[in-house]
Amino acid sequence: MVRIGKNLLTNPFATSRSSLTCTYKCGNACADDAPNEFSDNEYFGDVAKEAFSQRAFSRRAALKVTGASALAVGGGAVLAACSSDGSGSAAGGSDASGTAAAGDGSKGESPEGMRFDAVKPNTEDAVVIPDGYEQNVLIRWGDPIHEGGPEFDFDKQTPENQKKQFGFNNDFAGLIKAEDGTLLYVCSHEYTTEPMMFRAYKKEDATKEQVDIGLAAHGQTILAVEEDDKGFLKPILSDKRNRRITGFTEFTVDGPAAGHDLLKTKADPTGMKIEGTLNNCSGGVTPWGTYLSGEENVDQYFGNVEKLEDKEAVKKLKRYSVKNKELSDRAWEKYYDRFDVSKEPNEPNRFFWCVEIDPSDPNSTPIKHTALGRFKHEAGQIHVTDDGTVVCYSGDDERFEYVYKFVSSRKVKEGDLKHNMGILSEGTLYVGKFSGNSESEIDGSGELPKDGRFDGDIEWLPLMTAKADGKHESHVDGMSAEEVCIYTRIAGDKVSATRMDRPEDIEPSPKTGKVYVALTNNKYRGKAGEKDDKGKERTDGAGRPLADAVEVAPVTENKNGLVLEMEDDHAGTKGKWNLLLVCGDPNEAYTYFGGFDKESVSPISCPDNLAFDEYGNLWISTDGNALDSNDGLFAVAVEGERRGETKCFLTVPVAAETCGPQIFSNRVMVNVQHPGEIETDQGHPVGDNPDPTTNPTSHWPDGGKEQPRPAVVQVVRTDGKKIGA
Repeated sequence: MVRIGKNLLTNPFATSRSSLTCTYKCGNACADDAPNEFSDNEYFGDVAKEAFSQRAFSRRAALKVTGASALAVGGGAVLAACSSDGSGSAAGGSDASGTAAAGDGSKGESPEGMRFDAVKPNTEDAVVIPDGYEQNVLIRWGDPIHEGGPEFDFDKQTPENQKKQFGFNNDFAGLIKAEDGTLLYVCSHEYTTEPMMFRAYKKEDATKEQVDIGLAAHGQTILAVEEDDKGFLKPILSDKRNRRITGFTEFTVDGPAAGHDLLKTKADPTGMKIEGTLNNCSGGVTPWGTYLSGEENVDQYFGNVEKLEDKEAVKKLKRYSVKNKELSDRAWEKYYDRFDVSKEPNEPNRFFWCVEIDPSDPNSTPIKHTALGRFKHEAGQIHVTDDGTVVCYSGDDERFEYVYKFVSSRKVKEGDLKHNMGILSEGTLYVGKFSGNSESEIDGSGELPKDGRFDGDIEWLPLMTAKADGKHESHVDGMSAEEVCIYTRIAGDKVSATRMDRPEDIEPSPKTGKVYVALTNNKYRGKAGEKDDKGKERTDGAGRPLADAVEVAPVTENKNGLVLEMEDDHAGTKGKWNLLLVCGDPNEAYTYFGGFDKESVSPISCPDNLAFDEYGNLWISTDGNALDSNDGLFAVAVEGERRGETKCFLTVPVAAETCGPQIFSNRVMVNVQHPGEIETDQGHPVGDNPDPTTNPTSHWPDGGKEQPRPAVVQVVRTDGKKIGA
């Protein structure tokens, strides 16, 4: 395929995410300098989820995994628009049988699982789904999770009630079958947006009650559910396993860094007991019936870095984006010293971990696994090799950061939960180094190399090995194994890992074993020495000259993102990679859809979370759509003659993000995060509406004049048959 080159730097970089979302979701990470400024590693890219647009959609995710007890689950919806006739125009589509629409240039049928009407781009304040499907909401923010629990009242919230109610901004989701056959829905609550939760909120005037409600709305929900005659799930409020894990819940620590001096605080001189989990994004379900949750943008919760006298500590905090000079975005440090780094400089070291939770035991203590490394965990997805070796993949979701995997030295023992919950405590942590095989042909236009693929090799670089006898081994000069675990980003810098375009969810295919990585976007991909309109050399967020496009990031200003496919030697150190998608408007020359005819695909922008259906199709949720449409959920064929075919299954409401997709044979579920999270009043500047709870831009899911509420949406076929079949 020959395509016309185009320098995208002439186009303004913008996503649909609002500045309100950027502030409370990630502390405006993309508006600041990139934290990876301590090495000269090659770029995979520099990402930006730009913050200041009129419409807001957000991000983050969910995780899934392969395994006997892993079923899956996703998000919420109520206000339904069961139509494919949204505003905007799709680039092609299919009739209900999956046969390509007339004149779209394709032949034959979509794969099983993808035979539905493609939903067109739109900006409706609704979850829009194909004709022939229906939807409902499983649970929304504030709904009780216990029988007789407190009902939600927006204007009468309390911390005690929130601890018994579904939390805010649900992200990752999974469905686990307990030993007695009960289905347990598990879900992370990534962050709170206080201006959307409280009337006329100002952080400077935040009350302790508001702070405690925010802490209680973070964390996790475990909810027993059952299926009705239509295939929808509904809560079992009487189940004793129903549980909220919050910013107050006690966690224990394992792995090399457990009990290390850098994890000790005045409140916990042991370094073994951590209060709470925060900013839990994507995760994964394990084959042994537990679930993993990644702590991501935790930097924003800490303040008073300026008052810390230890300059080396300040530098290391900055490497993890902890840099609020004074008051943090939520001002929690006004009431809790643990969020004031001048008083507790080690507290940030107690976060940015991947946590493991046993949903079957409501009295179990969740674990923070230090052997998996400390970074902004997006995902914690498990692949089990034929001989039982467990491999856990994770992305570090910030621009210039890395892709990791952990190869356990323990193997799965069926039915032995005690043994299996130690699997992620022993083994070797690796970081990825990616190289292209046609680098000399890459010019930033997105034109395919002569070999017809963007592809190359992977080398996994060992960082640390955690051993059962406690004699852990570092593979990084100048760092102990414990330091590698605590300062994993710095360890990646030292071994010259490949900088990525904000790696988000990572998902191994249960059919083929191939591993897929969502790379959301990249504001700073450019040409070294390029000048701006004032004649000044363009730089990245850290003040360095722009990086040239490379084969793994072949488009100048990658504003719509990429999907990477890895053929990995899972337990080994070698692999191959290629780009499945170069996302964007299929009418643009630079986009690439696995070689599939671009006249017959849905536009897709800013891939975030990933999942698979029973047929092996990849499903992608998006966050921050840069194509003037609401975010959505897309199915993509990854094998066969129709590889790269991309179809939109649903879109989410105004300013919302699509998270935690879970695809079953008879049901699709997604988490709808931060609907209406935008600081404008029907398009007017924020100054005209300083309180977004007065006349909000969305009323989903309850409609009318109700406040928007994050929720879990379920979609089934009206005729009861299989999804997309």
